[in-house]
Amino acid sequence: MPHYDFCRPALTADVVAIATDGAPRVLFIRRGHPPFEGQWALPGGFVDEWERPEDAARRELAEETGLAFEGALRIVGVYGERGRDPRGWTVSAVYLAVLDREAEVFGGDDAAEARWFPIGDLPPLAFDHHVIVADALAVLGED
Repeated sequence: MPHYDFCRPALTADVVAIATDGAPRVLFIRRGHPPFEGQWALPGGFVDEWERPEDAARRELAEETGLAFEGALRIVGVYGERGRDPRGWTVSAVYLAVLDREAEVFGGDDAAEARWFPIGDLPPLAFDHHVIVADALAVLGED
């Protein structure tokens, strides 16, 4: 195993996809594997070696929901608080995708299901995704 002079967290990329026609809705996946199996979460996952985080966010969104989003992604933030992932130190780059209307989605890859939820009726969320969604809604409100 190589030795590195600096600590290396696992890097993930997540997407907060929001449909803005009518009452805004957020896209979540129901996790098909631990940790938090069966719970709702944002679409996302680990960044492959040398992959750009934005590219990983688009890839994970498409793999887990069938949504191939080609519009502009805005950065919501970078999250790395201690304890946010039970698997260890994980840092997530999170992006906002704004859609004019809901796209048809389905659970794919390691997601058991994908579904849109009204922002006023969100399910309990895995990880720290409730904090991330609140931050994304604040970013959206800046428009």
